[in-house]
Amino acid sequence: MLVSAKEMLTKAKAGHYAVGQFNINNLEWTKAALLTAQECNSPIILGVSEGAGKYMTGFKTVAAMVKAMIETLGITVPVALHLDHGSYDGALACIDAGFSSVMFDGSHYGIEENIQKTKEIIAIAHSKGISVEAEVGAIGGEEDGVIGNGEVADPDECKMIADLGVDMLAAGIGNIHGKYPANWAGLNFDVLAKIQEKTGIMPLVLHGGTGIPEEMIKKAISLGVSKINVNTECQLSFAAATRKYIEEGKDLQGKGFDPRKLLAPGFEAIKATIKEKMELFGSVNKA
Repeated sequence: MLVSAKEMLTKAKAGHYAVGQFNINNLEWTKAALLTAQECNSPIILGVSEGAGKYMTGFKTVAAMVKAMIETLGITVPVALHLDHGSYDGALACIDAGFSSVMFDGSHYGIEENIQKTKEIIAIAHSKGISVEAEVGAIGGEEDGVIGNGEVADPDECKMIADLGVDMLAAGIGNIHGKYPANWAGLNFDVLAKIQEKTGIMPLVLHGGTGIPEEMIKKAISLGVSKINVNTECQLSFAAATRKYIEEGKDLQGKGFDPRKLLAPGFEAIKATIKEKMELFGSVNKA
């Protein structure tokens, strides 16, 4: 069932585990994520960037596809359809399209403008039962044209945003979108601990979940992270499995070129990656 992310993340925070956000890019991605969540009896958040939404012909198409799949596949675990790193206009469009959760990323604005715009989105979204994620301190790297320098968030600014009534907060703590460089310094747990202290029961969000060592993931969860975003790792798994299928010449055997056969190994690879992450995050059997 399609729900707001608020309840699932409140439960995760209290239960000291995290719910995974897995970005979707097409039908295969969406189907793989939903089936894995059902098999693992885990809540799940389907993330959609503005670029991916445009690629799939628009937010209304995405919302209709997800709702239809939930019904047709018999999905009973909680599912949130969430805008990832949304602009102000993008958040409004997703609210209108039928998403159950949105992120307004105002981290590139000054704190006062970030507060004002976040406050406006919260008022509109909450009136419709839609959860809202905000961001303080940009996440490093680039994702779908959204570029951040990896600034570490100011705990006092995090409290200012949290006090607006936002449902979840993404705070930069040295995390990066995409692959982590060899010289990456790791997550700043001192800052995360201060943010947790300032924001209390507010579920915290860790973007850039691909490539962070397991022990860091577990420590982050212990310090209040209740939502972890994974995108690049699913893309890498899909690409590797598809490459192997083609390099082995299976696309030339019989009707191996049929897209349903060509994409099947990648589909299974995505499922395996999502299951692995759900087990790491502790969300299995928490639906």
